[in-house]
Amino acid sequence: MAKCSFLGLGVMGAPMAGHLLKAGHEVIVWNRTEAKSDAWVETYGCAKASTPAEAVAASDFLFSCLGDDPDVMVVYEEVIPAAREGMVLVDHTTASAHLARSLYDRALGEGAMFVDAPVSGGQAGAENGQLTIMCGGSDEAFAAAAPIMDAYAKQMTHIGGPGAGQQAKMVNQICIAGIVQGLSEGLAFAQNAGLDPAKVIDAISKGAAQSWQMENRWETMVNGKFNYGFAIDWMRKDLRIALEEARANGSKLPVAALVDQFYADVQDMGGNRWDTSSLITRLGQDVKHGESGK
Repeated sequence: MAKCSFLGLGVMGAPMAGHLLKAGHEVIVWNRTEAKSDAWVETYGCAKASTPAEAVAASDFLFSCLGDDPDVMVVYEEVIPAAREGMVLVDHTTASAHLARSLYDRALGEGAMFVDAPVSGGQAGAENGQLTIMCGGSDEAFAAAAPIMDAYAKQMTHIGGPGAGQQAKMVNQICIAGIVQGLSEGLAFAQNAGLDPAKVIDAISKGAAQSWQMENRWETMVNGKFNYGFAIDWMRKDLRIALEEARANGSKLPVAALVDQFYADVQDMGGNRWDTSSLITRLGQDVKHGESGK
């Protein structure tokens, strides 16, 4: 079993670190807010580090799940100088591809390996150890990290070189944005037409319109419950990264850009922490606003 450190104990990172421990790995954790580290240690009976560098010193594999590019940059300013030759650094944060490439090069300069490995599956996927992981980096780094990540993965794919994992996650979010908007419009149309949404979904969900969002979110959407998934604040961060990358590589993303603005409308309604399915609220539906998403 491996000596692992995990940096970032939010709604994703905390259960992911727990799965590493349950798989038999030795785990030390760090979080910027120390109270979260204390709570995790109390739950799992494991060790905590007082700094990222201390976590590096105690491990052979380092995993992180942070918020955005600036958070990753601050933490890795401590991590990379402390990395040892042959060590594997894996970042699960959804961040920019150019940052992933920079960290890859800097880690290589220390004799370490870096994998950008954003995840999909949300809080439920993290808690159930059923995440999809999109990886960028060298073959050697992916081969070393994959058996460890298996503790919380449903599927892992080595997409390509450094930054490729982040770019694949951008594709994921671009696709989801369009799907959720389409589902919102379809459900709103069904309600305005006086149709029973349950019967409509039963009729169409086994055909070409089927999607994970339809199967798992249609009922909570029509009932105005939006605390079941990925918060709008985080989705807008991800779409910002995707739109910036699209401008850099010449891609046209008219639907993603439009849906990003629709999410801004929901934020203006106070829905920052509602999950992404709350797009339906801006269509004027008579829905009850449930608890905020996480």
